[in-house]
Amino acid sequence: MSLKTILPTEKTTILAVDDNPAALRLIQLMLERGDYRVLTAVNGRDALAVLAANVDSIDIILLDRLMPEMDGLEVCEKIRADDKLRAIPIIMQTAAGRPQEIKEGIEAGVFYYLVKPLNSETLLSIVASARQKLRKYRQNEHENLQRQESLALVQSMKCFFKTTEEGDKLATFLAQFFPNPDLALPGISELFLNAVEHGNLAISYELKSELVQTNRWKEEVDKRLTDPLYRDRVVTVLLEKTDESCSLRIHDEGEGFSWEQYLHVDPSRATHNHGRGIAMANMMSFDELIFNVRGNQVTGIVYYHRS
Repeated sequence: MSLKTILPTEKTTILAVDDNPAALRLIQLMLERGDYRVLTAVNGRDALAVLAANVDSIDIILLDRLMPEMDGLEVCEKIRADDKLRAIPIIMQTAAGRPQEIKEGIEAGVFYYLVKPLNSETLLSIVASARQKLRKYRQNEHENLQRQESLALVQSMKCFFKTTEEGDKLATFLAQFFPNPDLALPGISELFLNAVEHGNLAISYELKSELVQTNRWKEEVDKRLTDPLYRDRVVTVLLEKTDESCSLRIHDEGEGFSWEQYLHVDPSRATHNHGRGIAMANMMSFDELIFNVRGNQVTGIVYYHRS
């Protein structure tokens, strides 16, 4: 595997797909102003052809929901069925007031949404969010490839961390214990991030929305990590392996939260610039995701022989 397939190039490449030439041109101009490289396709079949020709260079797909020949949902399903393409983040455009369409997209694996008509600020915010996740996941995958030694003798392990950076490094390490590290890694990373920012640092969903929109999220996290109210809090992680499964128990020192609403992506939140992490972990990385009642402890389980 070449490094290019693991780490995004300096200028992120986006495939924009829309059957409306004027809308497609507008999207292209907005993205290019944001310093993205843009490839275009006018329908679903065209999009798959462009993907096949650029499989190692496309980082994000911006996909219209309703198109002739092959609609966005069918394109999404074909992408998710292809091992070479399934990790590419898909941002789907949909008309306002159509929650059923968003629900169908979520079930097909779409976690980023834009409501038409698009505006530049919202478009670039959602694309930046997808790009940040992509870079983190690919960096973690790259680090995974550097570790080849066997870990088969480990049956249990207890770990602690405080910062998001420590969490990223630990997630990369612990993913190697799971049957499919590439699938486990995104979910572990998201649960670790949730434990730090929403758990130990008490950053609410609403506050994070504002911080991401104004590009102040990292600044606020760093500030709270030095605040006496939060700085001594740790996340405790217990890895356990049995003949049947591999599991991670993640415990933070926060007040907890109402986790039930985040196990799946609510269509009403699908257009937000964050908030998909737990749902992604639940749907893609673990066979079971079990929270305690309070919401400050979660256990992710992968079964070895589940069909």
